[in-house]
Amino acid sequence: MSEALVTIRELSKVFKRDGEEVVALEKATLDIHQGEFLALMGPSGSGKTTLLNIIAGIDRATSGEVQIDGTSITSMSDRELTHWRHQHIGFVFQSFNLIPVLTAFENVELPLLLTNLTKQRRKEQVETALRLVGLSDRMKHYPRQLSGGQEQRVAIARAIATDPTLLLADEPTGDLDARSAEEVMTLLTRLNKEFGKSIVVVTHDPRAAHHSSKIRYLDKGFLLKEGEQPAG
Repeated sequence: MSEALVTIRELSKVFKRDGEEVVALEKATLDIHQGEFLALMGPSGSGKTTLLNIIAGIDRATSGEVQIDGTSITSMSDRELTHWRHQHIGFVFQSFNLIPVLTAFENVELPLLLTNLTKQRRKEQVETALRLVGLSDRMKHYPRQLSGGQEQRVAIARAIATDPTLLLADEPTGDLDARSAEEVMTLLTRLNKEFGKSIVVVTHDPRAAHHSSKIRYLDKGFLLKEGEQPAG
């Protein structure tokens, strides 16, 4: 087994809601290895997205430790975390999160504008990313001119344009029909197998999870043991 790319130890997250404490994640411990395609499954409210957001540096844990590629992100300042996230994380959202007034090319280029790349180098990386997702002929199209599946593929191109250490996807097929969902998951599988991308996907769809190399379940904030599923 390859070395762990992500090391999570005793990770907990507590939210305060209406004066009450709500435990979203309780003492989760997990290793994600280089080149792994991990699916996180579980009922709504089980802590899947909370765990994904903490790995992404979008949210902070209440306690515990997260190391990614040998770097602890737990104690970083907000500014350090933002800089680190831009360099190492590609994130795919359920709702695509494309900017309507920008073309597919411009949407994919967005994260590259935060780098020191030249305009020509940015152009090359955007074109490569869109080619990888099969949308070379849609570069000048706006989101409204694309199908839902195409929009999500643009979002994946945007996520991989910076060649991130880790690709994270939160319900990437949730807003898609069955055919488009299958195309998106096939694309993620290709990125994993052909290009060695390390991927973590949150999904409630067993068909989507079937594309992963490993499935772990969460239930009521607890990360279940490998091979264990929620009761009922």
